[in-house]
Formats: sequence, structure tokens, C-alpha cells
Amino acid sequence: MRIAIIGRTSILYNTALLLKKMNHEVVCILTAKEAPEYTRTSQDFRELASMWCIPFSQGGNILKHIDFLHDANADIAVSINYTGIIPQEIINLFPHGILNAHGGDLPRYRGNACQAWAIINGETRIGLCVHKMIADELDSGDIISREYLNINNETKITDVYSWMEEKTPNLMLSAVGILSKDPNYVLEEQSKNPESSLRCYPRKPEDGSIDWSKPAIEILRLINASGKPYSGAFCKFQEQKLIVWDGALREKSENVCAMPGQVIKIEDDYVDIACGDENLVRLYSVEYEGSLACPSYIFTSIRDRVY
Repeated sequence: MRIAIIGRTSILYNTALLLKKMNHEVVCILTAKEAPEYTRTSQDFRELASMWCIPFSQGGNILKHIDFLHDANADIAVSINYTGIIPQEIINLFPHGILNAHGGDLPRYRGNACQAWAIINGETRIGLCVHKMIADELDSGDIISREYLNINNETKITDVYSWMEEKTPNLMLSAVGILSKDPNYVLEEQSKNPESSLRCYPRKPEDGSIDWSKPAIEILRLINASGKPYSGAFCKFQEQKLIVWDGALREKSENVCAMPGQVIKIEDDYVDIACGDENLVRLYSVEYEGSLACPSYIFTSIRDRVY
């Protein structure tokens, strides 16, 4: 099929490469300025379009590019992380519609930072869906293909992104192939019941602030959800910012009286911190004063506390 590429991220970039490799015709690329955590930039997409000798455009409001997309005469569009919601005037340009890849278990987990919210909420799996887009709606539309990643209290957001990076191009390729044979194919119609959906909103770096008075499992989930490519869960130690990159949940080995944030145990490769319940968070990797370090290099006494 003739395919228009709309959006950003390395996942979309790799999807375009795979679609081209599998003999689909990529006919144009529309992108926008990358977010700070992205590893592929708008310049990368520009160079890809130049290499393939196809039209390229970049900008914000997609309606400003309606003539650009119309002239490409594509059968279908593939979109990931474009800025803003796509209106009907744009969807109408493509006989097979616009496919979006979304890292959330639709119809739940619509919106932003869905993978981080799923970890924070203690979900047991994260969905990856390719669905047809509906005008002026967020992550709605018929699901064409889907996969799941089982997660637990050891799963980190970095692991989830690696899985999505690996799976999305092939999942999108599968959806395009299915629709090329049967334009009316639907794996699942998304429920219209508001009770079935969960709208997720963006997270900011300051949302990674650790409250040590909370239960250890909640703190660990925050740590796991705030890792790379995000800026990390953090607290303070001796008036300086301490970023926690890696931790684990541990039960107390003895009955103790300790304030939340108290250093309970110091070993060569970890430090245990008291929380607001009977469990501990074990710290394996931290960043302090701009340097990565084993926690035992930072904490030297059980009188030490984080807050």
C-alpha cells in the first residue's frame, strides 16, 4: 500500500524502515519537533525522506499540511506521537484511514504516559494496540492488532519502552497487511462506555518526588515508572538531590522502630531504607551531586536519612 508517515519517535522511524523493506510504498513524511527524551529527531526524518526522494514537511497544526498530505495520494497513514489530535478532514484523505500505535491497554489507559501510570497502578500487564483513529478523539477507534507485556513489581519503564520499540514496527506491519486484504477487518471494537476507559494525563519530572512515608511498594513502583527515558524518582539527602535509578522491595528482617527515610542497613552493593509500612526499599543505584554511585558510597551511617 501507499503509506504516509505522520508523527515522531524512533519507533515510528523504525516502523517506516520496516514498511519500506517489506515492499510497501512510503510516499511522504510529516513530523514535528521531538521531545527531549526522543532518540530520533525531526532532522532524522528529513534525511530519511531525502534518501527515499519523497516529500517531507514539519510543523504543528496538522491542518496546515492538508494539501501536502492530499497530494501524496496515500492509501493509509501510520501515525505515532504527532502533536495534537487529528481532525476528520485529515482522516478523510486516506481510504484505509489512519493507524495509530498506542502503548496502553485500550479502551483503558488512553492518553499520556500510560506505561508509567500502569506501573504506578500495579497493573499485571501493559497493552500495545494498533487502532484506527477517530477524528477529534483520543486513542479511540477499532483495534486492528494488539500484544501484551506481562509486568510485575520488578518491571521498569525502560524495559517497557524496549519492548515497545521491538514490537511496534511488526505490529503495525501486520495491521497494514491485514487491511490491505480486508479494509473492514476489526479485531475489537472499542467500548463507548465511559466506565471502560481510563484517561491518563502527562507526568512531569517533579512527579517523581518520593514520599518515604508511603508504603514501600508504592515507592518502588514510582521508582520503576520514573526511570530512563524519564528523569528519575528523587528525594533529598543532606540538602542535595538524590535520584534513585534502581531499587527493590524487601521485607524487614527484624522488628524495628524507624522514621520513614531512615537508613536501616548498609552493605557493599545496596542500602535499605525504611518506609511508611512494614517493608523496606532497597537501593541499588543512585545519582548524587551529578554522579552515578552505589548507595553505600553515599550513605555511611544508620543515622543518615533521606526525605
